[in-house]
Amino acid sequence: MWHLWRVIESKKIVVVGASSGLGRSIGIALAHKGAKVAFLARRKDRLDNAVAEAGNDAIAIACDVTDESSVSGAIEQAAAGLGGIDALLYTTGIGLLSKIENLTVAQWRSCFDTNIIGASLVTSAALAHLRESKGVAIYFSSVSASLTPTWPGLAAYTVSKAALEKMVEAWNAEHGDIGFTRLNVGDCVGGEGDSRTEFANGFDRSLVGTAFPIWTQRKLFAGTMMEVQELMTAVETVMTLGASAHVPVLAVTPRTHEQLFA
Repeated sequence: MWHLWRVIESKKIVVVGASSGLGRSIGIALAHKGAKVAFLARRKDRLDNAVAEAGNDAIAIACDVTDESSVSGAIEQAAAGLGGIDALLYTTGIGLLSKIENLTVAQWRSCFDTNIIGASLVTSAALAHLRESKGVAIYFSSVSASLTPTWPGLAAYTVSKAALEKMVEAWNAEHGDIGFTRLNVGDCVGGEGDSRTEFANGFDRSLVGTAFPIWTQRKLFAGTMMEVQELMTAVETVMTLGASAHVPVLAVTPRTHEQLFA
């Protein structure tokens, strides 16, 4: 544990999607362990609150991952403020609850622009810095994309996250000197307040009422929630291994209710 602490303490880390939810939780935890962290997201006011809680000279930088110029400017600002980039965490992800036949072009594009294209734009912008540091890039995905049966109603989200798997593989194939990892996350609501996930905030409640019984019947839920600290441990492990070890995919899920009380 002491070795883990010392490694994290020396890292210069960019967390994209850090204004709320898992990104905010992880960014704050890393800063509390001594890492220099740049918090990136669209909502600057939320970021300012996050860095105040994080301390350790964390910096807040507005960034819209769907805007190429915003991405390049934000990454350069982060690299300048941190003195380089050792690790990139792409925690941004949006989901839509809709029957697949009702998804519009705009909705499909919104998911892919944020969950896939934005991830690649950020990686491109950070590439030179990651190559210099022999760093790592970690992309938050979901067990729903590859480990569980398909979740009815979440087509745009699960399809885009499944595409993320191939995108991470493509980056690794062309840039093997950097560690690229897809982190599949199971049921986890994050922390408290603004650190709680907002993934389902925009869901149509009537559709939730239709989809939830199906998800439960098909046992897509574990029945328990994972503590965000478990996710933090996985992130720390990948960062500690660095680019010297190839960790293409890592999954962290809560134990099922049956496993916990067997």
